[in-house]
Amino acid sequence: MCTSQVLFTCFQIMSTYWLAVAVQMDNVSAALLVGAYSGLSIFSCCFAYFRSFFAAILGLKASKAFFGGLMDSVFKAPMSFFDSTPVGRILTRASSDLSILDFDIPYSMAFVVTGGIEVVTTVLVMGTVTWQVLVVAIPVTITMVYVQRYYVSSARELVRINGTTKAPVMNYASESILGVVTIRAFSATERFIHNNMNLIDTDATLFFHTIAAQEWVLIRVEALQSLTILTSALFLVLVPPGVISPGFAGLCLSYALTLTSAQVFLTRFYSYLENYIISVERIKQYMHLPSEPPAIIPENRPPSSWPQEGRIDLQDLKVRYRPNAPLVLKGITCTVAAGNKIGVVGRTGSGKSTLISSLFRLVDPAGGRILIDKLDICCIGLKDLRTKLSIIPQEPTLFRGTVRNNLDPLGLHSDQEIWEALEKCQLKTAISSTPALLDTVVSDDGDNWSAGQRQLFCLGRVLLCRNKILVLDEATASIDSATDAILQKVIRQQFSSCTVITIAHRVPTVTDSDRVMVLSYGKLLEFETPATLLEDQQSAFAKLVAEYWANTKRNSA
Repeated sequence: MCTSQVLFTCFQIMSTYWLAVAVQMDNVSAALLVGAYSGLSIFSCCFAYFRSFFAAILGLKASKAFFGGLMDSVFKAPMSFFDSTPVGRILTRASSDLSILDFDIPYSMAFVVTGGIEVVTTVLVMGTVTWQVLVVAIPVTITMVYVQRYYVSSARELVRINGTTKAPVMNYASESILGVVTIRAFSATERFIHNNMNLIDTDATLFFHTIAAQEWVLIRVEALQSLTILTSALFLVLVPPGVISPGFAGLCLSYALTLTSAQVFLTRFYSYLENYIISVERIKQYMHLPSEPPAIIPENRPPSSWPQEGRIDLQDLKVRYRPNAPLVLKGITCTVAAGNKIGVVGRTGSGKSTLISSLFRLVDPAGGRILIDKLDICCIGLKDLRTKLSIIPQEPTLFRGTVRNNLDPLGLHSDQEIWEALEKCQLKTAISSTPALLDTVVSDDGDNWSAGQRQLFCLGRVLLCRNKILVLDEATASIDSATDAILQKVIRQQFSSCTVITIAHRVPTVTDSDRVMVLSYGKLLEFETPATLLEDQQSAFAKLVAEYWANTKRNSA
């Protein structure tokens, strides 16, 4: 890119030099004058094209490298990163910062190279005609460098702060869209609009100051370059006649008049580049995030048939979400026998979801161990662990695509197996009635399917996996009674020999479990059969059941 710009500038100088020399030669025809000038100009245009082409190619390579590194780092980040980082902050890196890297930085860098070479060559051309101008040009250049450095230190901080004000705007807007029903229900629309406008004003204020700082430095650059032009013009006027030919005098003045615009061009895009580099800095912050444990540990791979029984041993399990944070699970010890149906109950914040997160290693234990069929799950890769566990989440998730892609995203099962799974979860009739069958379109988040059907889709995925351990994370909390009945029936029939752990939203739903695990503030209070716990009216489980029925009667009254 630099070579192309140097050659472009050289051919420009040669063309203007040719005009300065040729106008004084009587034996040069108009055709030769115009032809030589046009030829040199065409060559300069070719190198200008190469300059832009190389800038685009280099920018594309850099953008691909940064985008790949950013996505790889974010997708491999642990769940604690997403818990502590607002979505708007991540979206800012992936949208506006990457957009600047794609479109602004490559050409700003090309323009800085262009402007720098043009300023240097302009001063050199002026110096060859009137060397005295260098006496002023050199001090002016040193002064401009000082002014530029003074400006850059402030502008960099302004852009960095401006980058932090964009994330709250995006975050507030996305959260407002998600909660628009609640906002309207409480007649809080005006308040949220006012808060959003305040965030936008804060962002716009910093943007205004950034532009004002750029204009501040440009005014000073123009004033300093005017001194160079004035000096050049004075020397041309005061020099004795005959010392400088009219052609070279015109050449010097023409370059002097373009010096200010070239310097302003250089300063403007150098300022832009300094500001844009902040986006690169922000992207690089997310390219070096701590990652999850490896997906596969070659020397510690479990047998392909693991787990055969589905026995789970919790040995003094302690979990905290961040270093130096308080423990969420405080030394839980129990054994879930193979094939048992376990209900996990407790009040909000008791540690139910954390227990499941630990089982899938969304958060690693701070102490103790989790053994599945006598194998420590922390010694194997995440892929080997998570592919052997199944979960039906509280909020069913579908992705844009087809029914086949959502049930079997990795393409591991035949169409016959998929139809069998759909029949078991009672979705076969609904899918068979569509013209596209398994290629029926699923919209974003599965919005073209009901909440109950989305839950049954998740059940279909689990049926295809055929794992020995199934987790239900409050799966019955947001579906209708008919779907709940289908779900419970299929689980009893198809997972009779599997270990099933249910996090109960409605306490009575786990009364038919083999054992009930009662958690409170991260501690295991009780782990016994439901019948035994219900016989003891002072047990924590019996109190939770009584409280649930009391609340139900109060709400129905």
